[in-house]
Amino acid sequence: MVAVLIISVLLSGVSLAIDAFAVSVCDGIVFRNLNKVKAVSIPLTFGIFQAIMPIIGFYIGTLFAQFEKFDLYDHWIAFALLAILGGKMIFDGIKDLKSKKAEEIEVKNFSYVNVLIQGVATSIDALFFGFTLNTIIGGLSPVQTWAWISVALIGVITFIISLTGVIIGIRVGKLFKEKASVATIVGGAILILLAVKMVLSGYGLLPF
Repeated sequence: MVAVLIISVLLSGVSLAIDAFAVSVCDGIVFRNLNKVKAVSIPLTFGIFQAIMPIIGFYIGTLFAQFEKFDLYDHWIAFALLAILGGKMIFDGIKDLKSKKAEEIEVKNFSYVNVLIQGVATSIDALFFGFTLNTIIGGLSPVQTWAWISVALIGVITFIISLTGVIIGIRVGKLFKEKASVATIVGGAILILLAVKMVLSGYGLLPF
């Protein structure tokens, strides 16, 4: 039973972390002033949110009937947050391309606010996962202990996968060199595509 739970949580953690991975790659590409602390703060933020959201969902799971319709619009919330961020990035990138010479284009600086918004957007589905966590845990006891162990595993998995995404993004970003506006446009496009993907997945039009 324990082995089945761990496998289920690990697979769920990987599935929930896919969106965070994509956004991490985007951040690695776009943010050009990343030091080690800032770079690690991105996957750390995503990991914390992916752990907090399911445990919140777990504790309000007894009221699941009241939140039954949440799955109908959770993907729209994520879509709005990511689309706004992505759209602004594309707008800023195009504006820089039109108004400045390539060598004068300012790089996009790291923003804790943007990372926090991204953390919320990519973890909304984890909240809904928490509503069903009690079912996944099954007859294991104590239930609350296993719930915390499960969300901790999800958080760690998200951190590792997101950290990998940031590293990949940084290396890809170096290909743009001084063309920060191009990197910003590419990053914005990634966020918008991810936003669309969330909506399609929410309606069952995509298997992931």
